[in-house]
Amino acid sequence: MLKLSIKQLLQQKQHNQDEHGKNFFGTDITLQGWVRNKRDSKAGLSFISLTDGSCLTTMQIVAKAQLPNYENILKLTKDCSISVIGTIEKSLGSNQDFEIIAKEIQIIGWVENPETYPVSPKRHTVEFLREVSHLRIRTNLLSSVMRVRNTISYAIHEYFQQNEFYWIHTPIITATDAEGAGELFQVTSLNLNDLPRDGLGKIDYKNDFFGKQTFLTVSGQLNAEAYCLAMSKVYTFGPTFRAENSNTTRHLAEFWMVEPEVAFADLNQNAKLAEELLKFIFNKVLNDNLHEIDFFVEYIDKEVRNRLTSLVANKFEVITYTEAIEQLLKPGKNFENPVYWGVDLSSEHERWICETLVGRPTVVINYPKDIKAFYMRANDDGKTVAAMDVLAPGVGEIIGGAQREERYDLLVNRMKELGVGLEALSWYLDLRKFGSVPHSGFGLGLDRLVSYITGVNNIRDIIPFPRASKSANF
Repeated sequence: MLKLSIKQLLQQKQHNQDEHGKNFFGTDITLQGWVRNKRDSKAGLSFISLTDGSCLTTMQIVAKAQLPNYENILKLTKDCSISVIGTIEKSLGSNQDFEIIAKEIQIIGWVENPETYPVSPKRHTVEFLREVSHLRIRTNLLSSVMRVRNTISYAIHEYFQQNEFYWIHTPIITATDAEGAGELFQVTSLNLNDLPRDGLGKIDYKNDFFGKQTFLTVSGQLNAEAYCLAMSKVYTFGPTFRAENSNTTRHLAEFWMVEPEVAFADLNQNAKLAEELLKFIFNKVLNDNLHEIDFFVEYIDKEVRNRLTSLVANKFEVITYTEAIEQLLKPGKNFENPVYWGVDLSSEHERWICETLVGRPTVVINYPKDIKAFYMRANDDGKTVAAMDVLAPGVGEIIGGAQREERYDLLVNRMKELGVGLEALSWYLDLRKFGSVPHSGFGLGLDRLVSYITGVNNIRDIIPFPRASKSANF
């Protein structure tokens, strides 16, 4: 007996039959999944809408009263699990080309107390669904988001592997604050009820597991730089952590980052890589998630498809930070956040730049050094660094990156200027002493990218089990 997923069945219908339906209609198959809904008729028929998560489309199962367990079939409710053996037949209904006429339906798992089952057939708010994150994947919204998230993740690997990048697994536990913001989760094996102290009364981390203070990483960038300076093109893709107590729709404490690093690459090449990667991802979603896009357009954001096709079709504009500020300062604009040279651009500034000033995705380059990290390459003007932000209409910043400072003396001076510990990063400085080359990279937050592509605004609704301040359930 041929066992198929619903997605495989739809693909077989599309590709493997001739114009008369030979080798498709009349075939017996096995399907397994969960009841999405059920409708019973007085004519002794039950119409079961079956989902198995392989795609957004459900499959109609026709159960006749002659089935030996039809009395139990009548008791099926949403998300009961069943296994169906049946025959593919042309459908007489208007909503599907074909259906499965059941020969046998095995009930595998009942839903206990369907009256109190949290994910009932009615529509639920995303706020409620966050309270039942272990069950919310059983909704069209979350399952569609997760299929798109899978496509995006696969496309990222596919793009980099096709372009001779090596995937480097950088450490989750680190002694380094790559961003210098100090928003770190500490990792310790010490007894918090009986902490060891040194002569000054401070915690003695020599007795800790690693013999020093350690944290969950906020970025794999510094480690990736070490490997790019021997393997030329590398990328990291994994979870990162930030103890930023921001209860907003854009922040998570645990999130996934993609961070490529390329040797012998300047800022312009970095911007080109970012553009190519985004267009590759967006094209992949447009080609592989047609039904999900239709769903998002109908129920979430009618501009989803237009946003994706527009980004793919348009060449990214490149402007300097100084040019952007000059335009922002021109009369006739009313921003909530102040504008001046040296300000870190807010979301409203970024969106105005790419939506109103340029009208397409925009790369802003050469930011003031005082608002950027220690590792960014100093420009000749002494005021700016070779940093870049990729801005996308509808959201603002979607990628942040820079050319790295490859000159040992300038890097040391900058670290001293910002109070970054030289001893703790002596290994990082070694990279500038032993065969240093210009190199560049950027960070792309997977979760924000999923949010942007799907139109689901709250980042907590596009990750399976969100971690945020005062929220670490499931």
